[in-house]
Amino acid sequence: MSIRWTYAFADRAAARFSRAREFWTAVTDTRASEPRGEHGEFVTLLPSGNTAGAGTDPCVKLQAVTSGEPGAHLDLAVDDVDAFVASAVRTGAEVHAGHDGWAVLRSPAGQLFCAVPWHGESVRPPVVRGSRLDQICLDVPPSAHDAEVAFWTRLLDGWESRPGSLPEFHVITPPPGLPVRVLVQRLDEERPASAHLDLACADIPATRARHEELGAVHVAGHPHWTVLRDPAGGLYCLTGRDPETGGLPPRTGGIAR
Repeated sequence: MSIRWTYAFADRAAARFSRAREFWTAVTDTRASEPRGEHGEFVTLLPSGNTAGAGTDPCVKLQAVTSGEPGAHLDLAVDDVDAFVASAVRTGAEVHAGHDGWAVLRSPAGQLFCAVPWHGESVRPPVVRGSRLDQICLDVPPSAHDAEVAFWTRLLDGWESRPGSLPEFHVITPPPGLPVRVLVQRLDEERPASAHLDLACADIPATRARHEELGAVHVAGHPHWTVLRDPAGGLYCLTGRDPETGGLPPRTGGIAR
């Protein structure tokens, strides 16, 4: 089943949702849509009307949740949701919840993701201040890692699936034009699967400084990526990848997520 568009979804606690909205609209140079959903729990981050963002389509959304830890998930926009769900189940997914026109599914490792209708989105937003939110990182326990890589490789048919720059990373890159790629990361301990957002950054220290000005907190530093916590409590990473291509900078050939 052809995937027409991808969305990165940040799931944040309802009690701190307004703070999450303020932070993520600022760092992505977007504005929040009107809330929707039964409890007003969903917003889409709409590209700003400036010259760079004019005519582009959104690819980031926020969800207010009332239980569980802050995290992230992937939305896959398709022509035929029912047909995609049936294909995903044959591939190894389970239906977690069905809704009118869309569905929540669960991967073999337990990671939730959604199948939603495609509404014609086709132009990804621009790089903002040297960074771009372009990746969902699936954090998977060692016992489930290989099966999870195999599942996403089959589900995302036509995407490039390859080992990453370190043994614990596996990258699944979409065809040109789709805005969000998938990184499957093998954890070093057995714990439930989770997910977080990654940004590709031309200059990690400069991006970190900007995010900290907006309320993010530094959690951990690594040679080629930095872990931050947003003001709503969600972990995410700034990674040393090319914001235009999502790949490793050709000048270094180094390690990045």
